[in-house]
Amino acid sequence: MGKLFGTDGVRGVANLELTPSLAMEIGRAAALVLTKATKHKPKILIGKDTRISGDMLESALTAGLCSIGASVVSLGVIPTPAVAFLTRKYEADAGIVISASHNSAEFNGIKIFNSNGYKLSDELENEIEDLIESKMEGIPLPTGDAVGTLTKCDTALSDYVEFAKSTIDCDLSGMKIAIDCANGASYKSAVRVIVDLGAEAYVVSNHPNGTNINLNCGSTHTKGFAEYVKNINVDIGLSFDGDADRLLVIDEKGNLIDGDKIMMICAKFLKENNLLVKDTLVTTVMTNLGLVLAAKESGINIVQTRVGDRYVLEEMLKSGFVIGGEQSGHIIFLEHNTTGDGLISALQLLSILKKSGKKLSELAEVFVPLPQVTVNAKVKNDKKALIESDEVIRGEIAALEEEFKDSGRVLIRPSGTEPCVRVMIEGPDNATIQKRANYLATLIEARLS
Repeated sequence: MGKLFGTDGVRGVANLELTPSLAMEIGRAAALVLTKATKHKPKILIGKDTRISGDMLESALTAGLCSIGASVVSLGVIPTPAVAFLTRKYEADAGIVISASHNSAEFNGIKIFNSNGYKLSDELENEIEDLIESKMEGIPLPTGDAVGTLTKCDTALSDYVEFAKSTIDCDLSGMKIAIDCANGASYKSAVRVIVDLGAEAYVVSNHPNGTNINLNCGSTHTKGFAEYVKNINVDIGLSFDGDADRLLVIDEKGNLIDGDKIMMICAKFLKENNLLVKDTLVTTVMTNLGLVLAAKESGINIVQTRVGDRYVLEEMLKSGFVIGGEQSGHIIFLEHNTTGDGLISALQLLSILKKSGKKLSELAEVFVPLPQVTVNAKVKNDKKALIESDEVIRGEIAALEEEFKDSGRVLIRPSGTEPCVRVMIEGPDNATIQKRANYLATLIEARLS
């Protein structure tokens, strides 16, 4: 069996790669691994985004969990970070999310939080995979009244909304805010919070039908939303992805503000108010070099990790840092939640925007990005690792690294969530790096197809 878990859970095309039978096996194995030390009947929460396959996979997961004797609580459609929060609030043994985040509707995924609301460690994921591979031979199954049950929770959304509102100490009255819900899990929660806090909301892509999640909308497709924001005279546009764990924003002029700039704006504000623990911001190796240089000038230390918000979180927990994240918009405010939370990130930024009295375009001048391009080479999941052993590809990568060693950098990595290899080049000239990235991506596709 190939490795099931990537950087953000198990993911694949629903009913083809991520089948109901696999979901049921994951449910059974996860229940065993996560509750082996408990002496009580385990309670496990399940939330999902708006994908049409969510019901199918939730039913299968529930069957697997109940077959081990777990009490399953269905939260319905709700953001991923809400499941992390509610797992702690409801004192559950685990929380499971059915979502493929920013991917298109045919994909789905399963990610798991432990009882403290943190994503599982590599070790626990490996235990789950080993159990599935062994077909759980010799594991006794409960019968009679020891079989698990399913209940529905009607307060999950409102509990998360109230929590989100409590994370800032001001209202948003007088602000005009556009919101792109990606036809995903934020389509109720984000709007309720923004309106409850007194802002005037202009909402798009908030009519999910099961197949339109992330379809030309949300944080992976911001061009149309940017034009919308530019033309309706608002202070800011908030763009979430399908499961609302990431956020990108649009300023009042229609310019995209990515995760790097959001993090730097927030880190600088925290430092100025003596709230930035150890004067440190945690980022990944994908972070723009412009941020690193600007942080140094502002007296902010940068600690970098592997790509993946789980690795950012590990570093934050190890050293006690309070803010970290990714250029893609996964940002963790550890004082408030245990995972990337698009709505919490939005509220922290909105609070700064209101308190500063500045326009977002002014705040976004916090650093000048170095030109950076990322091109995806489409490669099947089982062939992504071959970039390490293909001598032609390695030779071209080495040549690029030599070319940009004094004026930028090259980063090539298999995606942990999609069937592709990402080619990122940073350098002084956009046309040149785009040409070089396109060439290498084409080569990788040709060599590994």
